[in-house]
Amino acid sequence: MTQAYTRYQQWLQKVTDPQIKQQLKQMDQQQIENCFYKELEFGTGGLRGIMGAGSNCLNTYTIIKATAGVATYMVQHGLHSVAITYDSRNNSQEFSNTTAQTLASYGLKVYITKECMPTPFVSFAIRHLGCDMGINVTASHNPKQYNGYKVYDSNGCQVLDEVANEITEHIGRADAFDIVVDSFDSYVQKGLICFIEPSVEEAYVQSVLAQGLGTAEGLSVAYSPLNGAGYRITPAVLRKCGLTQLDIVEQQSYPNGNFDTCPYPNPEKLEALTLVLELARQKQSDLVVANDPDCDRLGVAVKQGDKYVVLTGNEVGILLVDYILSTLSGQNKLPANPIVVKTIVTSVMVDAICNQYGAEVKDVLTGFKYIGNIINGLQAQGQTERYVFGFEESCGYLKGSYVRDKDGVVASMLVCQMAAHYKKLGLTLCDKLAQLYNQHGLYQQSLLSYKFEGADGAVKKQQLLDHLRANPLATLASNAVTSVEDLLGDTDLPKADVLIFRAEDGSKVIVRPSGTEPLIKCYLFVCGNAEDNKAKLAQITAQLDQLFGN
Repeated sequence: MTQAYTRYQQWLQKVTDPQIKQQLKQMDQQQIENCFYKELEFGTGGLRGIMGAGSNCLNTYTIIKATAGVATYMVQHGLHSVAITYDSRNNSQEFSNTTAQTLASYGLKVYITKECMPTPFVSFAIRHLGCDMGINVTASHNPKQYNGYKVYDSNGCQVLDEVANEITEHIGRADAFDIVVDSFDSYVQKGLICFIEPSVEEAYVQSVLAQGLGTAEGLSVAYSPLNGAGYRITPAVLRKCGLTQLDIVEQQSYPNGNFDTCPYPNPEKLEALTLVLELARQKQSDLVVANDPDCDRLGVAVKQGDKYVVLTGNEVGILLVDYILSTLSGQNKLPANPIVVKTIVTSVMVDAICNQYGAEVKDVLTGFKYIGNIINGLQAQGQTERYVFGFEESCGYLKGSYVRDKDGVVASMLVCQMAAHYKKLGLTLCDKLAQLYNQHGLYQQSLLSYKFEGADGAVKKQQLLDHLRANPLATLASNAVTSVEDLLGDTDLPKADVLIFRAEDGSKVIVRPSGTEPLIKCYLFVCGNAEDNKAKLAQITAQLDQLFGN
């Protein structure tokens, strides 16, 4: 009898939820193995998994188990209060209510939103209300069958590795079937659960608007919240900063966890922008912007002649870095010794732009919490104003220190203001990007993702990574690899399952397993003329396809 089947039998005996009980009874052997071969892991990004019955899935029982671990951690450390919000996914409100009830059963005070809200709002609410921790029920941009669970500290930053590891230990000792909670309403009556007041949302909106660098007047924009949590706040902010020509995709203008018109609601992907691009063509909009379902990311497309060009997360970040630094410098508001923060998988073109303005670049591991932690460090030194901007190539951006997470609302506002600014100068964002490439060099990047689903996939993924460590790449395209850096070894960064290959011509490849999806991700970096870049990216892609293709 396998460990998975043993867990399955235990669940069959103990589960009382009729829907989950029915799912268990209908499972075949392969489903049992995939749903029970392990406990759903609480990693440095919290929980992320497919919704359904099983120890390796997101359901009421795994939510209770995780929350019991968080609650035990809080009680042991003398912490008392938690802010909670959730995205627009199916079961997100139910899971957030279950989280609140479980926390309240430990005598902890819970502040919860009445409806889905952008992910950065929970970071803001923690700081604004003086909470000790925060929890967000969200699976960000994953397909509809997923959900997730993120945990934040008192700074409004997702918990860092040391705290995450301690919480993981508590979760491992918790048994969801032994935990008894009262009804949500009973805890509201006792004052242990209360709803976050509208004034907190208004304070958040004002904090976002305070980061503005101009007006969006004169610009026409097509927008989609992709049926997500940004459906109210992003349009409201855009209108407050002067945008009068705003058209919103009707089918995606309200929360809907089925994502009927967009099965993979990731604004990094062209297919997620299909309807908003159609709307933009109808209206001849200057700009397209789209948030992901939890509204912490931003997709952007630009009208260039009679076509729409979709920008990558790196391209939007490069444009914003230059726009923010140049605007602040022109207004004599650029702080002394400014700092821009980016993840290690983000474009190195940022360094060239920052050098022009005397700004320091700090590189951190993948995950916006590491950018937030840089802000925390600056705050501890009384130097918060030095933080100018932070971003990651996966379409996450933050200007300002009012939160410690990426914010799709402030990013939407800044991109619209930036596009309006350049429109007045007779330029599109594509024109401006071309100018920057001419000035600093044609830095280009590509992301490859290889999927390994289920129990067998997890084993194969680890085997391939182990093989690459033992047999590192000797060349990138036809250029010799001159250095291999393993972040599980000695490094200035925190230990991470990341391999970095650098070639003699300056090309670079970074390989890492995704922390939220069953993927191996490979980031390719080149800099040269357009023809050489294209050839090198194609050759390196072929190398990696041979290694990881399945």
